[in-house]
Amino acid sequence: MPAAVVLSESAISELNPIVLIPARMASTRLPGKPLADILGRPMIVRVWERAVAAAIGPVAVACSEAEVAEAVRAAGGLAVMTDPDLPSGSDRIHAALSEIDPKRRHRAVVNVQGDIPTIDPDLIRAALLPLTQGTADIATLVAPIVRDEERTDPNVVKAAAGFDPAEADKPFATARALYFSRATIPTGPGPLYHHIGLYAYRREALDAFVAWAPGVLEKREKLEQLRALEHGLRIDAVRVDTVPLGVDTAADLARARELLAGS
Repeated sequence: MPAAVVLSESAISELNPIVLIPARMASTRLPGKPLADILGRPMIVRVWERAVAAAIGPVAVACSEAEVAEAVRAAGGLAVMTDPDLPSGSDRIHAALSEIDPKRRHRAVVNVQGDIPTIDPDLIRAALLPLTQGTADIATLVAPIVRDEERTDPNVVKAAAGFDPAEADKPFATARALYFSRATIPTGPGPLYHHIGLYAYRREALDAFVAWAPGVLEKREKLEQLRALEHGLRIDAVRVDTVPLGVDTAADLARARELLAGS
């Protein structure tokens, strides 16, 4: 069994993190995705349950449809309505955070995508490690690529991060992320890392990020995180063992049901 994530209690107290889950019904490949049934519960509720289990702070869903908010509230969760015209999940969580916490008590926010119903709560906790240990503005997760076809698959985003080889087997090792790409990076022998789109932001970093226009490299690669790098923010990556299943298709949904049925 992998080691559990240990977070500094004093650092967590200082950051006072909140977990926000952006959700929208307008998925092109799986319409109505947040309310897709998974063993009797909507998918968004399954994700909310995993975020609550991470036990790092309050959890809220940022949504733009009343039916999603109603499903979350029926399960006992907090839902915040946001403008349906917001361009991204980052903008959605920023808007929700401004409404929930106008006095800015939460110094860190973890953005958990609303379509990963099988995510291990420890991965959510792991995203906070760089914010508690160093000077990162944003933290994210990566996992070693083990399937050959993923090395060249443009749908698999790669992260270039120089993990110390001496700490290759250390649970939840961290390294600075220097770039993200759909191309195979870096070249040469050595591991490649699959980027997992889960982020922890310092509050000021999220404020700045949503205020900036999309960057040149961001638009070219179609990767939002490059906006932060283009503006000089530091992103640190935490190495984990597995990539959580993202539900984008009916086949993914069936797989998520199988995984949760067997858990």
